[in-house]
Amino acid sequence: MNKSQIIENTKEFVKTTLKNAEGGHDYFHIERVYKNALSIAKGEKNANTFIVVLGALLHDIADSKFHNGDETIGPKVAAEFLRNQKVDVEIIEHVQKIIENISFKGGNFEQNFKSLELDIIQDADRLDAIGAIGIARCFNYGGFKNRALYNPEIKPNLNMTKEEYKKSKAPTINHFYEKLLLLKDRMNTETGKKIATQRHEFMELFLSQFYGEWEGKF
Repeated sequence: MNKSQIIENTKEFVKTTLKNAEGGHDYFHIERVYKNALSIAKGEKNANTFIVVLGALLHDIADSKFHNGDETIGPKVAAEFLRNQKVDVEIIEHVQKIIENISFKGGNFEQNFKSLELDIIQDADRLDAIGAIGIARCFNYGGFKNRALYNPEIKPNLNMTKEEYKKSKAPTINHFYEKLLLLKDRMNTETGKKIATQRHEFMELFLSQFYGEWEGKF
């Protein structure tokens, strides 16, 4: 089976699997990350585009947030699918490691794997978590989890462990400080850093407007 056919099969598999997914983690999210990753990869020499594409398409195939925190399901589902597509073992293992290490899991989490392809996909995924779409996704997920919009008495926790981060039920606004506003300085590629800077500024403008409206100042 050629690479083009494998990619098309992967798109259909992901689209079917995520048919009823939460709005911020649905196939449209995957599609945006896929496009962002391809765009970033153009500026990076020596990137394996096939791995970038497969990793981007499969990175959220079974997000642990929707599987009781189980981080092993996604890599297993991806590997099983790719084996059925007769993809080389080395590529399958690389994609699995990308899925295992792509997510932001709180400020104290350290990756145990590194590759250019992971850097590219991670930047693409993080770009979708900031800016206008990032704000929309953040509040969509907060509503999905029935979280408060904002509570001035509950301060952001910037020193959460991985487990505390996963179990947090804090108001949605706190998530900006616990994750979204931290991403600009954690981008891996020059293209990612450039795009992230503009989206970061938009989030800061949004927060300023939000607090002003909350206080009834305008």
